Formats: sequence, structure tokens, C-alpha cells
Amino acid sequence: VFYFQPDSPTLLDENSPFSDLLADFLDGDDAFRNSRFKLIPTVVEGTFIVKQAVGSVPTLLGNKLSCPYHRGPNYFEVDIDISSNSVANTVVGMVKGVTKVLVVDLAFLLESQSEEELPEAILGTVRLQNVSLDNPLRVPALQT
Repeated sequence: VFYFQPDSPTLLDENSPFSDLLADFLDGDDAFRNSRFKLIPTVVEGTFIVKQAVGSVPTLLGNKLSCPYHRGPNYFEVDIDISSNSVANTVVGMVKGVTKVLVVDLAFLLESQSEEELPEAILGTVRLQNVSLDNPLRVPALQT
């Protein structure tokens, strides 16, 4: 689970290309969101095979994986279902045994698709370093 919070509490009021695109993303439908939510992965430390499998090519996640979006008061959530794509499953299976020696950086951003939306801005980044999958914690289901 990754959490990101804007540096500025008035980000959506800034009238910048990024704030306008973010507002459109938050208010948009899933098709619009899928066409904009982008991941740039980078394997910083890992085997040659893993680096080749993961790559560092920007990917529109919603076009490759199931990404249900949830909006509530003061939050916006994206659930990235890696199991929804056979290629992603293969890559996860490939790295599962070596996660303790991997260092992977992930950058999440919204893709600009016109001059007016530039420059792109990063929503958030995370580094996964030496992750152990030996004893994963089970997250209890949310009671509604």
C-alpha cells in the first residue's frame, strides 16, 4: 500500500496544467483515468534478466491491468490488480524468488496528451528495496 499527499493543500486551485489535468482525472470516468494513469518502473538493482523483463518503459496501467478507482471525501484510491494480466503475472513469478535482492523504483504520474497539459508531473514515487515475501501480512477485509 502506497500513500501520496500533495505538497500543497491548494493544488487543485492553482490553475496550472497539472492541477487542471488532476482535476479532470479525479472527476473523470474510468476510461479517461485508464488513458492517463501512468507508471514508470526502474530496476535499480537486480539481475539482467529481471531488468529486461521489467524494463523502464512508461506504461498506461489501466490499459494493461484492472485498476478500479475509488473516490471518497479527501481521498482517491487506485487499486492495481497485477493478477489481471498474464504478462504481469509472469514477471511477478519471475521476481518472486529474488525480491530480497531487488531494488525497484516506481513513479506514478498522469500522462499529458497535448501541449497544454505539459509538463507532466509526478504524483508520487516509491522505492521497493529488499522486500521479503516470506511471511506476507494478510490485510483484513474492510467492513462496510
